[in-house]
Amino acid sequence: GARETFENYYRKQRRKQARLVLQPPSNMHETLDGYRKYFNQIVGFFVVEDHILHTTQGLVNRAYIDELWEMALSKTIAALRTHSSYCSDPGLVLDLKNLIVLFADTLQGYGFPVNQLFDMLLEIQDQYSETLLKKWSGVFRNILDSDNYSPIPVTNEDVYKKIVGQFPFQDAELEKQPFPKKFPFSEFVPKVYNQIKEFIYACLKFSEDLHLSSTEVDDMIRKSTNLLLTRTLSNCLQNVIKRKNVGLTELVQIIINTTHLEKSCKFLEEFITNITNVLPETVHTTKLYGTTTFKDARHAAEEEIYTNLNQKIDQFLQLADYDWMAMEPGSKASDYLVDLIGFLRSTFAVFTHLPGDVDVHSTMSGKVAQTACMSACKHLSTSLMQLLLEAEVRQLTLGALQQFNLDVEECERKAQKPP
Repeated sequence: GARETFENYYRKQRRKQARLVLQPPSNMHETLDGYRKYFNQIVGFFVVEDHILHTTQGLVNRAYIDELWEMALSKTIAALRTHSSYCSDPGLVLDLKNLIVLFADTLQGYGFPVNQLFDMLLEIQDQYSETLLKKWSGVFRNILDSDNYSPIPVTNEDVYKKIVGQFPFQDAELEKQPFPKKFPFSEFVPKVYNQIKEFIYACLKFSEDLHLSSTEVDDMIRKSTNLLLTRTLSNCLQNVIKRKNVGLTELVQIIINTTHLEKSCKFLEEFITNITNVLPETVHTTKLYGTTTFKDARHAAEEEIYTNLNQKIDQFLQLADYDWMAMEPGSKASDYLVDLIGFLRSTFAVFTHLPGDVDVHSTMSGKVAQTACMSACKHLSTSLMQLLLEAEVRQLTLGALQQFNLDVEECERKAQKPP
């Protein structure tokens, strides 16, 4: 006969139990099982309450359950925010997302509002994207570190088809050539291209079951892919270019590789369109502006070539040992200068022996070679002038000037016969 007292007692006890159930274990983020137990406890609690609501008279009512659910929802979301932020493994974040979707769908089946959980999943999605970018940073680093920076040789039709299957490349001239032949790019081109596609698949996995429209999924994938190109891949490429021991041939190969990757971006656009079925013309479609990544890398590689050359010229010039008081000039150009010109000639030969399809080869390496040649000549002439004007040089004999003149004439002669 103490119905009211019992109802109050029951509700008070259940609130306390709810608080216990909602307290996550401290190491919950370490395994999927930790999350699973936590969710199961909460589902169990509310399934029992729902059952009591429908099978008893007045022991609990809708308002009481809704109020409990409000509290549970805010505590669950706070716990998930904290624990998921510790997670650095994209695989675990993906499994957690699938668990949260099951959890939300189950409780929605019992009539509980779960929109906030789906909103929170969009936050976790950003974090998933970050963990993916970290993972792919390592993937790209390994690819670039293990590359040999020389064109891929092909000995037979099968190898040729395999590479063309991995990377969208068409060149009628190269197809006509007999085997063995070479692709213009090195291994890292098809490998990087395929890893970008793998990343796109990984992004797509998260958006499944989130009740998102295809436009939202498309937008999310494109935004993440842009970050992958402009931030992750860009940093990896810049690090390779700025490496201490990177040589001229490698830099030239990077210029060729990035040109091919830039051309392939339109195929990546199509790849995303095929997955999401959202046409690029659709309003709000994010463009892949990652192509700038490859342009920037190419310009950095070009700058590095010019800087490297100038540093090498400086090393030769340190060997210049003019006797400014010489009575007679020598009979030929100075040794250091003859060596320097020999070095420049063999350096520019690297550009002329570049492999690859005619248009890319002639326009790109040709342009870089011309600019490098101009920049080297300019640097050399300024540096020679500097030698004459140094403060230590107080006096000059005609003999010394004639020797210096022999060297300048040697430079002119070589400049008139460019490679």
